[in-house]
Amino acid sequence: MKLLAYPFVLSLLLAKPDAQAQTPQQWTSQTTGTIVRVTNPGGQTLGYSTASGVKLLTVDGLAFKDLNKNGRLDPYEDWRLPALDRAKDLASRMTVEQIAGLMLYSKHQPIPAAPAGPFAGTYGGKVFAQSGANVSDLSDQQKAFLTNDNLRHVLITSVQSPEAAANWNNNAQALVEGIGLGIPINSSSDPRHGTRADAEFNAGAGGTISMWPGSLGMAATFNPELVRQFGQVAAAEYRALGIATTLSPQVDLATDPRWNRVSGTFGEDPKLTTDLARAYIDGFQTSTGKQEINNGWGYTSVNAMVKHWPGGGSGEGGRDAHYGYGKYAVYPGNNFSTHLMPFIDGAFKLNGKTSTSAAVMPYYTISFGQDKKYGENVGNSYNKYIVGDLLRQKYRYDGVVCTDWLITADETAVDVFLTGKSWGVEKLSLAERHYKALMAGVDQYGGNNDAGPVMGAYQLGVKAHGETAMRARFELSAVRLLQNSLRVGLFENPYLNPEQTKQTVGKPDYMNAGYQAQLQSVVLLKNKRNALPVSKGKKVYVPKRFIPAGRNFLGIPTPESNNYPINVEVLKKYYTLTDKPAEADFALVVIESPESGGGYDKETAKDGKTGYVPISLQYRPYTAQGARNPSIGGGDPLENFTNRSYNGKSTKTINATDLTMVTDTYAKMNGKPVVVSVRLNNPMVFAELEPSTNAILANFGIQDQALLDIVSGTHEPSALLPLQMPANMRTVEQQAEDVPRDMQCYVDADGHTYDFGYGLNWKGVINDARTATYKRNVLTLK
Repeated sequence: MKLLAYPFVLSLLLAKPDAQAQTPQQWTSQTTGTIVRVTNPGGQTLGYSTASGVKLLTVDGLAFKDLNKNGRLDPYEDWRLPALDRAKDLASRMTVEQIAGLMLYSKHQPIPAAPAGPFAGTYGGKVFAQSGANVSDLSDQQKAFLTNDNLRHVLITSVQSPEAAANWNNNAQALVEGIGLGIPINSSSDPRHGTRADAEFNAGAGGTISMWPGSLGMAATFNPELVRQFGQVAAAEYRALGIATTLSPQVDLATDPRWNRVSGTFGEDPKLTTDLARAYIDGFQTSTGKQEINNGWGYTSVNAMVKHWPGGGSGEGGRDAHYGYGKYAVYPGNNFSTHLMPFIDGAFKLNGKTSTSAAVMPYYTISFGQDKKYGENVGNSYNKYIVGDLLRQKYRYDGVVCTDWLITADETAVDVFLTGKSWGVEKLSLAERHYKALMAGVDQYGGNNDAGPVMGAYQLGVKAHGETAMRARFELSAVRLLQNSLRVGLFENPYLNPEQTKQTVGKPDYMNAGYQAQLQSVVLLKNKRNALPVSKGKKVYVPKRFIPAGRNFLGIPTPESNNYPINVEVLKKYYTLTDKPAEADFALVVIESPESGGGYDKETAKDGKTGYVPISLQYRPYTAQGARNPSIGGGDPLENFTNRSYNGKSTKTINATDLTMVTDTYAKMNGKPVVVSVRLNNPMVFAELEPSTNAILANFGIQDQALLDIVSGTHEPSALLPLQMPANMRTVEQQAEDVPRDMQCYVDADGHTYDFGYGLNWKGVINDARTATYKRNVLTLK
């Protein structure tokens, strides 16, 4: 492997003192606080902090930031040059330690840092509330990993306000601008545009960020253009918050209906997911007009990190690979290649000028039995065949590959969320894990603030391949990472105007666009005798929803509650609320799809059994009959068996009372209409509740007001199911985890089949251009 080189002739010519003197200064500057904004006529606008020590160079009358403070214009500082050339030059100047820091992606960073727990931080040794620090100050831990470990990629989670995010960004960028080569921070975020159900929308509504339906709701619109529009809006808000990378879209095909990450996908259909993936990334990555720097990239672009290669939706039994009990993805239908479609035909073949997604994240899973060259069953980021031979060589992907979070850490329990996920390489050391992923084709390590193991990987590589080759391998990753920061203008101006941030994030136009998308995401499944719409002013009975105590996805306890499942004040603007069914004109029952856990029960394991139980999509208790035995995948250092079958075992849902709400209300209403609104986090068995309803509305995360606009007829439903609804649990057990649209679907009392692409409007079953395009694309089952 050759060292990357750069011809420096152009740079030397540009930097000649007499050349500088021949052209008068054309740039102007304006200082606000500690931030200087520099305008180059016909060129890039610069921003720098007076606190960083950075000075300006004038070449050909134009201004450039002297980021390394050496008094001359180096190619990486020259914004007139292509991003790739600049990246190569900068990578060649970096020390191995600096590149190691660039390859880190921080653990989750709330602003301000939490006082305790996995995301805790301190300010001068004290928790935030006791420190006297400003909300936008950097924590002790952030200062340490930015300075000591050279980390430059930060994952931002919660922020107190948009202004706080902007000020934190400016403080963080000023710190790193004054260090070494002046490499800016490239901050990122997981999806953050979800809805708050009880929030009210109006024409002038603004908020902390615009609210859109979840990914499944986007898919239910069957409208790539709407998804592209979302990407544009979200990118504008992200850049206003200082976020230049989105850890999305999640384009895994949801081919197993039990998987607990189905709600983050675009559903199970390969063609729909592929089209939406392309639109989503085009929206996020494309800058136009004055905001464009080159090839569609620019100041409103956000790098998209598409996930999870090669698809994580086929976990055996529907179990998820965040946990040791769900580490195996299986392919009983021999359908591995279909899961690649949203990547190779969508994310890597964009319609826009940016051409391909900036980054890719492999999933935690072991793609069991799919390594056809080396025969390894290891996590995807460690698999040279999955990343190196397929992604890098066969499909020629040359963007950043970043691991999912915590894959290099040690596993402590098979059923804990925040533990290491080094699936298949548990016996390797930390340095060996980093080295194996690197040589497979990975560039970056998610959830790692410590450069030590990366340097350890470098030393292992030097022993195996020599210093020159290993230096070149590091530079290869550095160039990929630096390009993503250069193309979006972070080297020129990473600073924000907090007042502009406040005006941009959650502005009325964006809030309205999100609300309209919510209205288009609601699926009308049943409407017996035109029970819907119900005109405003009627009396409505809404039963309170009981939720027992439980635990969330992170394992954190959640308290018992018994409240109205809808914002009563918003409801009263549409209907008169009554607690007496006899007085009501209709009932509105608001529930969620069944939730039975992740397929593992710690208490069962204590009794000498394996701990593996079924995941149920029905409310009533379920005992698995005919489930696979033995399992395809199995084996973990913390288990002394390999058969993970749950055949004959039982499970219960934690929200079985949702079904009782429906049946009890139906009885109490004595023939008057019962409208059920169900939030679908997964497909579900509607056979249990459909006979006790007159109308059913399915949503995937919307505001209560959007639901009421549908119920009242203010807006007509138009969405379609992005997933099949199973007839029963038998068909769920019989379907292949890796095959889309292979279940027997539920047929309701009106003879309607709850299949992919099904939905009603006020006139009846929807048949339009969307159904013609997507419903016919059914794979031939193997």
